[in-house]
Amino acid sequence: MEDWELDFEWLRVRHLVKDIFGKDKLPDMQAVLFAIGIQELGRMEDEFTKEQKQDLMHIAVCRLLSYDGYYEFEGRDQDGWPHWKALRPIPEKGVENQEGMLKEYVIKYFKEWEDEEE
Repeated sequence: MEDWELDFEWLRVRHLVKDIFGKDKLPDMQAVLFAIGIQELGRMEDEFTKEQKQDLMHIAVCRLLSYDGYYEFEGRDQDGWPHWKALRPIPEKGVENQEGMLKEYVIKYFKEWEDEEE
């Protein structure tokens, strides 16, 4: 994906998440990961603890990195929280490149989600 396409699609996803949550400003990467984590959990709660929020973002990252075989879904625990198993190390590409990689996965995730909603 070319840089301009990545920028355009990332902005589109941010607007989508903003609209879903009824917020006034565009979400950053952490907020988008939080939204994916909630989607993967499969339920919304009135309030999540700080630790649960971190867990939700971790779930999102694992889910996104599963696209390229870095993680594999193991199942859910007794409380319904998804768990992932690391299959191989993530190459260290520098922060900027890693964020670009995550953005591409986020875009793919939301395209799949939109396709399912249609």
